[in-house]
Amino acid sequence: MLNINDLAPDFTLQGSDLKEHSLQEFRGKKVVLYFYPKDNTSGCSKEAVMFNELKEQFEKENAVIIGVSKDSLASHKKFIDNYSLSFLLLSDPEQEVIKAYDVLREKSMYGRKYLGVLRSTFVISEEGKILLADYGCKATESPKTVCRLLLK
Repeated sequence: MLNINDLAPDFTLQGSDLKEHSLQEFRGKKVVLYFYPKDNTSGCSKEAVMFNELKEQFEKENAVIIGVSKDSLASHKKFIDNYSLSFLLLSDPEQEVIKAYDVLREKSMYGRKYLGVLRSTFVISEEGKILLADYGCKATESPKTVCRLLLK
């Protein structure tokens, strides 16, 4: 589990803009890095729309929003198109970054246990340190929590 003041694990993943992105390239900006279970599902869609609506406020605070899931780039494109999202989504099909941020957890649905992504949000400082590690956050609360933190 990552904690406040830990150095955020670096990564390189394919983005919805069809380019590779690493955490290093965002040094000098705050990064709102949020992990979500699946594109185009109810909770994930609500969360993404809320982040999208707050994007300008985040940008005023020198912050970028990046969403991460194990979905494919094609799935991300549909998700972006369906909700007019204007921030970067990264695809982690091998779940390497998901594991590095310790958000791959055992879940249960209808009595069936499986490994899935625990909805979690991290705010990373301009220097790459964790300012917020919100594991198991609520889809409709996470964007507001991050906004309050950034607007302090």
